[in-house]
Amino acid sequence: MIFIDSNVPMYLVGAGHPNKERALEILTNLIRDEELLVTDVEVYREILHRYTAIRRHAAIDAAFATLDALADEVLSFGLAEVREARRLIGLVPGISSRDALHVAVMRQAGASRILSFDRGFDSCPGIERLF
Repeated sequence: MIFIDSNVPMYLVGAGHPNKERALEILTNLIRDEELLVTDVEVYREILHRYTAIRRHAAIDAAFATLDALADEVLSFGLAEVREARRLIGLVPGISSRDALHVAVMRQAGASRILSFDRGFDSCPGIERLF
């Protein structure tokens, strides 16, 4: 099971960039290998936030459609995951609240690998970032 972070669909639908090529390459291999790909509802919210902040509303639908096509399952979270994220913030130096929440959701689901360009996950014990 591999978690897809928000920057992956955003690079895929964005302009030409080296990360776009890398994301396509890795995803092609993961899909070929029939890996289970998951995300969470917070990833969708992050896409909404980012594209609204930069006034690129038209890109939201493309990013959502890409994520919908990639993710075999969309995970949700509740108070237990929010509290675990809070605990992680106290334990992992420099982890963002966003990353801590994703890690809490991943752990609840039994995922230890994440597809992300965000190096913030690198300092989190038990999490392997695939870029």
